[in-house]
Amino acid sequence: MYRFLLTPRWWGINLFVVLAIPFCVFMGTWQLGRFEDRVQSHEQATQQPDPSTRAAKPLDELLPVDKVTSGRPAVATGTYADQFLVPGRELDERRGFYVLSLLRTEGGKALPVVRGWLPGTAGSVPVPAAPQGEVTVTGDLQASENIHSDGVDTRGGLPAGQLGMISAASLVNLVDYDVYDAWVTLPEAEAGGAGGALKPVPAAAPQGSGLDLKAFQNLGYTGEWFVFAGFVLFMWFRLVRREAEAVRDVALGLVPEGEEGQEGGKADAGVAGAEGAEGAERAEAVPASETTKAAQGS
Repeated sequence: MYRFLLTPRWWGINLFVVLAIPFCVFMGTWQLGRFEDRVQSHEQATQQPDPSTRAAKPLDELLPVDKVTSGRPAVATGTYADQFLVPGRELDERRGFYVLSLLRTEGGKALPVVRGWLPGTAGSVPVPAAPQGEVTVTGDLQASENIHSDGVDTRGGLPAGQLGMISAASLVNLVDYDVYDAWVTLPEAEAGGAGGALKPVPAAAPQGSGLDLKAFQNLGYTGEWFVFAGFVLFMWFRLVRREAEAVRDVALGLVPEGEEGQEGGKADAGVAGAEGAEGAERAEAVPASETTKAAQGS
């Protein structure tokens, strides 16, 4: 009854099922592993002490920024140079902008320092000037932003002196000196002068260290891939069952052998009907000719 499984058509179906099910299971397992990694990273982050409470270290000792060093206090010494405004940033559910100043270190490389946040629209609010002379800053270390970071503006077309994303890649075209692939945010307002108007920007948790929306997306994709695998198997059993029932019906004589389906039956019926019509026309033509001959003979 199941010899049809060895036909070329079913070889193709079987090959598809054999390849599709392991692929779906592999992808589902991979997505589940991604979810478990995010859960584990979140648990490790909650068990570790707050990075900002650890002792401050020189900047170069904490680079490159990773999940361990992100948020750690970093110390750097230099003089402030260029200053940029980073618009479209929220703090305490209020919209405003960051004040970003580049600290030229002794080696000539610059460290982006977010000195604070101001409410309002960038360019229309007075900005406190950066301290003059050599200064030593201690700020919470952060990795360069990317297009997935909160508040990043990738549309471009910003006015001169404004920056949509805090990263070395964005600053390299705006200044003529090297920039660290990291930045720091000052945990406290600058002492003295008008700098006290700036509100400190809290350090953000490193990406991939919490149970964010992406983690639950991984979990949802896991379920989808396993559902796909079950659907492929279900459809294969359903097709096999229908084919087996058709073979059984032929064996029992319920369906004439060789009949492929309803459309095939209709086509055969149409051909038979056409042949029957021709036969009827011939039958009618014969008596007519005999009648003509009989009339001539009389």
